[in-house]
Amino acid sequence: MTEVASVTIVPRVGLTVLDQTLLPGEERVVELGTLEEVCEAIRALRVRGAPLLGIVGAAGMAIAAEVGDASDRSLTAAWQTLADTRPTAVELSSIARLALDAALEAGAEPAARRKALWAFAQVHHARRIREDRAMSEFGAALLSPGASVLTHCNTGALATGGIGSALGVVRLAWEAGKLERCYATETRPLLQGARLTMWELRKLGIPATLLPDTAAASLISSGRVHAVITGADRIAANGDTANKVGTYGLAVVAERHRIPFYIVAPTTTIDPECPSGASIPIEFRDGREVGGFGQLRWSPDGGEAYNPAFDVTPGDLIAGFVTERGVIRPPYPAGIAASLEKR
Repeated sequence: MTEVASVTIVPRVGLTVLDQTLLPGEERVVELGTLEEVCEAIRALRVRGAPLLGIVGAAGMAIAAEVGDASDRSLTAAWQTLADTRPTAVELSSIARLALDAALEAGAEPAARRKALWAFAQVHHARRIREDRAMSEFGAALLSPGASVLTHCNTGALATGGIGSALGVVRLAWEAGKLERCYATETRPLLQGARLTMWELRKLGIPATLLPDTAAASLISSGRVHAVITGADRIAANGDTANKVGTYGLAVVAERHRIPFYIVAPTTTIDPECPSGASIPIEFRDGREVGGFGQLRWSPDGGEAYNPAFDVTPGDLIAGFVTERGVIRPPYPAGIAASLEKR
């Protein structure tokens, strides 16, 4: 694979990100040097994917300190600004909060706080790379030789800064000679599967088939899929999981046809303060995303649109959570709590 870095941290300067809104047509790297630029990139989905948002959130805190006064008040305000940008993906808020804590623990001197924040961002990025590899190995071990899998949205290097979560499993299974094919939903309305996942699979040389979201149930019922694997944006303490809208429907159909449905995500995606899916905030996006793509419009103006960015899959539909520490099996409250103790 020709590796393309989804994010690069440049201490004392900022970070560079691959603008995912332009893929697959153009590979453009943009520089982010202010907190406002970081937040715009997050809102516009130039960067996306819960683990990658954690990296960008940490770097965003360092950038805020570099261009600001690094006071308690300013840094706390920067953390809140980042957290509010996309509320569902817990890692944006939680990792930026850990960065804030690292800065406050470094003392009152602005220089010490800036140094601590850049160091935290770099260490977290390196951790993400290691943990991506670990959970991908655990996930690949779950698949039998000759397996074909279905995935939803984008969970590769573009979404994590490492080799990916669910798509990292696909990658290592392919490299081990176990995978026959990866099916990818197009992921309406912003087409992350069609644009990003298929782009990554092609670079990896993995046999891939794209399908409309509405064809997923038919494909699963055909017997050609042996497992459904996705990522996650937030995992509640009881195992209920928020992920890209459409995930819940895939889990229901997989359960109906007795096909395992796995979530692949680092333990940083678990929110122990969230007791169940009912407590997960769901982001709703501009309804105009549903009626067209980019400048192309196919729905008449003036109509209403229902456009949640995420839905919640109940824990009892999930066969296992693949993390960097291993696979968590039901019952989830106990298994998740034990995994967090190891963290």
